[in-house]
Amino acid sequence: MRHGFLLIDKPLDFTSHDAVAVVRKTLPERAIGHLGTLDPAATGLLVLAVGKKALKVVQLFMDLTKEYEAGVKFGQISTTYDREGVLQQYDIGMGWNPPEQGELQRVIKDRFIGKISQVPPSYSAISIGGERAYRKARQGRAVDLPARDVNIEQCEILSYAYPNLTLRVACGSGTYVRSLAHDLGQVLRCGAYLSGLKRTKVGEWSVTSAKAPDAVNWTDVIPLKDVLKHFPRRDLTDGDLEELTYGRNIEAEVEPDTIGWHDDLPVAILVPAPDGTAHARKVF
Repeated sequence: MRHGFLLIDKPLDFTSHDAVAVVRKTLPERAIGHLGTLDPAATGLLVLAVGKKALKVVQLFMDLTKEYEAGVKFGQISTTYDREGVLQQYDIGMGWNPPEQGELQRVIKDRFIGKISQVPPSYSAISIGGERAYRKARQGRAVDLPARDVNIEQCEILSYAYPNLTLRVACGSGTYVRSLAHDLGQVLRCGAYLSGLKRTKVGEWSVTSAKAPDAVNWTDVIPLKDVLKHFPRRDLTDGDLEELTYGRNIEAEVEPDTIGWHDDLPVAILVPAPDGTAHARKVF
């Protein structure tokens, strides 16, 4: 088998777990996880870690920039901030006119680019006192989620004809595009919800290289040596590898999350120890 990452184009109405389950049967392989979930209402790129060695490096990729094509519909609001929720007409005041594209671009630039404060949707998987927020919301209980700082690197208008807007959004980890759509509607005083979402990129990987979950094979798995090639590297001797395998440090100065290589294969994640040696956080 090949340990590495697999690019999946997740279908509509599939959970991320559904996609993993299909791939487990298709390859077949049990040891599969994913780098960040996609809601069932979203489509697009889902990066899977295939094999036990690949699962050990997932934590190195949790903060990658993600890119989306997002559909926004003005004039209505949703309890979930997307089309899955209960939709209600927004009470637009007298004298209000739909924003022109130039005005919309200015609002996005002034309010929704860079580090912004964002309140996640009540219907989200965020844990509150050990309980998922969406479970409390579905039961009609109050959900009070604090605002968090998120980073939106780009927010570009791809098309606009009121009430429909399509955006290309590049953002950091923890950003809710649903909240972005909702907040945009509040600023414009017309309401809005996320009408569609497709994830097009995760880090360096694009959905154009992705496969359907039931159409993958082992040759589609990106080898671990290619996945880790951009990280700091330390070549290890036979003796180094033996020491690390037994949980002992080696005499070496390394940066955090340096990849230890042996026989031109990645074998460990190295971190600096307080005494100036290198410690293996994980050995593959």
